Amino acid sequence: KSRNKGDTFFKDTRRAVRYLIDSVGNKPLVEYERADASTLRTVLTDKGLAGSSIVRIFSTVKAIFSFVAVEKGLEAVNPFAGIYLDRQKDVSRRNPIPGKDIKNVVSKCLEIDDDLRCLVALISDTGMRLAEAAGLAQEDIVINDTTIPHIKLKPHSWRRLKTLSSERVIPLVGSSLWAAKRIKMNGHSTYAFPRYVRNNTCLTNSASASLNKWLKSYVPSGCSLHSFRHSLRDRLREVGCPSEIIDQIGGWTMQSVGQKYGEGYSLKEMH
Repeated sequence: KSRNKGDTFFKDTRRAVRYLIDSVGNKPLVEYERADASTLRTVLTDKGLAGSSIVRIFSTVKAIFSFVAVEKGLEAVNPFAGIYLDRQKDVSRRNPIPGKDIKNVVSKCLEIDDDLRCLVALISDTGMRLAEAAGLAQEDIVINDTTIPHIKLKPHSWRRLKTLSSERVIPLVGSSLWAAKRIKMNGHSTYAFPRYVRNNTCLTNSASASLNKWLKSYVPSGCSLHSFRHSLRDRLREVGCPSEIIDQIGGWTMQSVGQKYGEGYSLKEMH
């Protein structure tokens, strides 16, 4: 099932399999039992993994088991299906960044005015995920020859998108528009942020580490770069923006069948 999947797909799959083998051994599928699933759960819990991480690992192991059992015609009940998992265990809540702190961060970005601060500013008023912004191409940023500056967010060979809804058009306003102009002005590469693309791979983890370390001094505890995304949703709620427009701007998955009909809201309406 690896067609059109990124590096994360392979890493997560191999990690889940490694956890299983390290916990209960490498056996023929038909020899795995419910007790093995319980042992895996205990081992992962004792490692201190959050509930959401344990759920993801079990989902991967369960999917592999089911897929291979069907493909090979094995008469085997999936022992990893239906086991109780506490999704909320030790899950830390990502807090939105308060408005006054966003203004302070943006002010610092304008003052320092380098590519890293442009990346922070770009995220602050678009709500993009870090990987989405860090993996932009110069051509994705549309400022000239348009009445409404915007980003055409699309997948690239060096950075895929999380979901189908993630591919979208995002209007540029405020600090994000400033950042986009600076990126275009200083751009001498295919990539908007060349320091974070190497060997046709977007270095999202590297970007996250350095930017969150800097951001920590200017935002409350419990906030991170991803908190801008939470803040954007709150800010749009505050002005009475319809949830369907919010979902379209942020690339959140549509909640109803009806939302998938038609072309969606125009760039003008979103702007």
